[in-house]
Amino acid sequence: MFGVYFGKYLMDEGIIPEEYYYGLLEATKNSKVKMGLLAVEAGLMTQEEAAEVNLLQQQQDKKFGDIAIEKGYLTEDDVAGLLDEQGDSYLLYVQAVMESGLMDLDGFKEHLSAYKKAKHLNNMDLDAIKSGDVDRIVPVFMKDGSIPMQVKEYVYLTSRNIVRFVDRFFRMDKIEKLTRYEAECIAAQSLRGDSSYLTAFAGTREGLKALADGFVENISPGVNDLSYDIMDVSCELLNVNNGLYITTLSNNNIKEVSNSPIMKENGAKITSIGEIYKVPLFIEGTPIDLIICFNDGWTLE
Repeated sequence: MFGVYFGKYLMDEGIIPEEYYYGLLEATKNSKVKMGLLAVEAGLMTQEEAAEVNLLQQQQDKKFGDIAIEKGYLTEDDVAGLLDEQGDSYLLYVQAVMESGLMDLDGFKEHLSAYKKAKHLNNMDLDAIKSGDVDRIVPVFMKDGSIPMQVKEYVYLTSRNIVRFVDRFFRMDKIEKLTRYEAECIAAQSLRGDSSYLTAFAGTREGLKALADGFVENISPGVNDLSYDIMDVSCELLNVNNGLYITTLSNNNIKEVSNSPIMKENGAKITSIGEIYKVPLFIEGTPIDLIICFNDGWTLE
């Protein structure tokens, strides 16, 4: 995940060509294997057990390793060993850049220092991005103290689910506050109970397609028929995400229910008397927005 942030900076600054940006990302992607496959290959789990844990991840806000431990399929030592085998995203990217011949280690560090300065990152921010851990990366883009904790928690959970179900190398940008939002397509769902929300994935049709393609490929690996409805799949992903969010809230004695998803195509807009929180996401480099209205005073048309 480090490469999508630092690599984008290198490309935008003209330090590496666009084709190298994507090539380097592919090199790092191929160096990290999903834990389920690692566990099966190591003889620690059967294919059926791994498939069961993958299914449970669609119902619980937990990591693969945590669920496998609870089921008795793996020990904590097993998980620690498998995590070590998955690779370090920062070092994998350093290695890929050096092997490409684009720069040596000194040049890499020089550009990294410039990136830190250009993006106004402190040491903790940079360490978070270098870690490749989405739970550490998300706070880098949500430093505004006025953002409600419920909104932050929703962004955390959604980011984890995008890693699990769509694109583990997605990129996000700084959260924005609006009172009006317009897009070509909006896949939305409202939550009502102790609090009220409008949540949505929104943007161009290409953005929704990137989101839907990733979701279908992750839940049905190797699928050949991609003739599914993009809006239906985007709404299903949102429904899965919100179901996990509601489960998390209920564990804290907070009651919420989700309404039926809403699909808007060929132009749609959201207006609100309160804040609209826009989280820019990039799936396989394609922009898509996560939208959150944490109030009753919104309209979608």
